[in-house]
Amino acid sequence: MLIHADTGILLRLLDRADPFHASIRQAIRRLHSRGDEPVTSPQNAAEFWNVCTRPVSARGGFGLSVQETDRRLRILERIFRLVPDAPSAYAVWRQLVVRHGVQGVQVHDARLAAWMQVHGITHLLTLNPADFSRYPSITAWTPMDLLAH
Repeated sequence: MLIHADTGILLRLLDRADPFHASIRQAIRRLHSRGDEPVTSPQNAAEFWNVCTRPVSARGGFGLSVQETDRRLRILERIFRLVPDAPSAYAVWRQLVVRHGVQGVQVHDARLAAWMQVHGITHLLTLNPADFSRYPSITAWTPMDLLAH
């Protein structure tokens, strides 16, 4: 089964100082041992780049150089298969934002939900499962949920 890993997972997997690092690493290992395939999207790669290169003085920024961010993204590309965008995702996204009354920053999560739907991906590894609770086709797990089973 394909399991979509969101941006928070990508960011913390490579940050050994992050309190979620160990549980995320264990969760990814568990997925592999079960025969599941962790994947990610171009949107998540772009969000990863955004946070990594954003100044530390800005909200949540890591302040990394382009070179260090590129190195980290190359590592992630070896761990997570990058599933491309699909042209049909836009129409699905439009339906989702209208049907669920999505507003503001949550339009980005709706875009991921559309991407998942188009690719037949039903499970998501995230630190923010509530962000996806409005989408009945998505089962959102935290690393701790995955490790508890």
